Amino acid sequence: MSPRPGEVWPADLGLAAKTRPVVIVSRYDPDAPRALTIYVPLTTQNRGSKYEVALPSLRFPREASVANVQGIASLPLARFERKLGELPREAFDQIRQAIAFAVEMA
Repeated sequence: MSPRPGEVWPADLGLAAKTRPVVIVSRYDPDAPRALTIYVPLTTQNRGSKYEVALPSLRFPREASVANVQGIASLPLARFERKLGELPREAFDQIRQAIAFAVEMA
């Protein structure tokens, strides 16, 4: 199973030997030249910046979380464990807008 945009997956980010939830932001491309997926990490530390998007209350993750677009990165597909769920379209659109702001595309 390949991660798709807007889905939340736990991923091994190589931090303190534990996985972290991330939102998939790369397009679904079954013919991509590299087996990499672009993600934005989720965190419970809300600093109230324009680089964060507060997520609505979800059953995953259990705590109030924000998407930290300054942490955007990519990982090999093998580092993603399983799909936890999918964000509402509005929340995913806000993440896309925050990424555009962060990289001077908006």
